[in-house]
Amino acid sequence: MTRRRPLLAAALAAPALANAQAAYPTRPVRVVIPFGPGGGSDNLARVIEAGVGRALGQVLVIETKPGAGGVIGSEIVARADPDGYTALLTDSSFAINPSLVPRLPFDPARDFIPTCLLATGSSCLLVHPSLPVRSVPELVAMAKADPGGLSYASGGNGTGPHLAAELFKLATGIDMVHVPYRGTGPATNDVVAGHVKLMFNGVSAAKPHVDAGRLIALAVTGTTRNKALPDVPTFAEVGLPQVEASGHWGVLLPARSPEVAVRKLAEAFATGVRDPAIRPRLETLGFTVVGDGPEAYAELLRTDTARWAEVVRRANIKLD
Repeated sequence: MTRRRPLLAAALAAPALANAQAAYPTRPVRVVIPFGPGGGSDNLARVIEAGVGRALGQVLVIETKPGAGGVIGSEIVARADPDGYTALLTDSSFAINPSLVPRLPFDPARDFIPTCLLATGSSCLLVHPSLPVRSVPELVAMAKADPGGLSYASGGNGTGPHLAAELFKLATGIDMVHVPYRGTGPATNDVVAGHVKLMFNGVSAAKPHVDAGRLIALAVTGTTRNKALPDVPTFAEVGLPQVEASGHWGVLLPARSPEVAVRKLAEAFATGVRDPAIRPRLETLGFTVVGDGPEAYAELLRTDTARWAEVVRRANIKLD
């Protein structure tokens, strides 16, 4: 009789557990962005949050937790309860950090479940109008005439804009000084103010400043021109096809999160980015909508991790 009681208790608990999982989510879902406000990840999240919330039947609570090139916010999610109520919305830095940070406080492959690949997007090379260049060849010529005389900003060591600039340096043989910031937003603000004269940035974050004339876009990554900046040439058009630093954005959950949470969040985020009322807004900002599920996102992370590891090795990039 004593041995039967645990079996009876488990049998009674099973339907309750199944019902709880089927009802997911029963409360708001926290979405951590490991970067500051104003960057591509934050822009993307703010555009899609209402649509994703409708598809999910719950409110998304967006929190920005910048620092260490996305590591701080990512660690918060890695250590969160794996109950499906804390997710990470991040960019390509998630695939860059494993080769750049010697001792990550988490294992990207072991501690996370890729859930939804939201979008991809071009990066663009931006200069302040006070810099007397209006093309990539002019910028390269200026940098070669004064090695180390130009500085470029980024959202932090190991972020996508940082690696894009290092790839640009490798392709052209120029020398520029890196000025890392605590997030893409603050970096962009200082370039707009002219304190630093250039940077790489995602098209979504750059477009408002380019449209207003506060910054000048010299070239974009990608095989074709970006619809949001149709007058800006690609790097291939200016003779630098090897500068391929397009980014991606996706959602991950802590490892051991319930399968129902992975599935429902993947469906809700895919619905949100593909919503006919939302998709054009994302495209106007320079995003290419994807909305693929866990398998596709996991594969992209594997290939991008290997690709950026090679750039880090060739450029001999070290954290300060």
